[in-house]
Amino acid sequence: MSSALLVVAMGAALVVFGVLWRGSVRRPISPRRAREAQERLFAQRLRRAADMAIAAARRQAAPDEPAIIRVEDVIRVMSAQFGHHPVPRDQAAAALRERFEAGACRTDCLTDAFD
Repeated sequence: MSSALLVVAMGAALVVFGVLWRGSVRRPISPRRAREAQERLFAQRLRRAADMAIAAARRQAAPDEPAIIRVEDVIRVMSAQFGHHPVPRDQAAAALRERFEAGACRTDCLTDAFD
């Protein structure tokens, strides 16, 4: 009985030591990590907004016409869907270029993201 209690106590001590060593008790919120997480989330949402703008343009295009995707469309989707109002045009254009090339859009789409 006492050996089981000793094992449990040692395990609890190791857990406490590990939490203290990793720093989550000493500094639960790091401004640098929070900023990096916000930047990753913004970039992810910007790529998603570019995908949504491409899909909407493809739905609106006639069967024999190319879909026209503008950087303003990506900014509009980003503002409407994700609530990001100050979206830099250069970042929206970069995301649209990335998704334009990844989505095989060269055959049936046109964009102003390369201007």
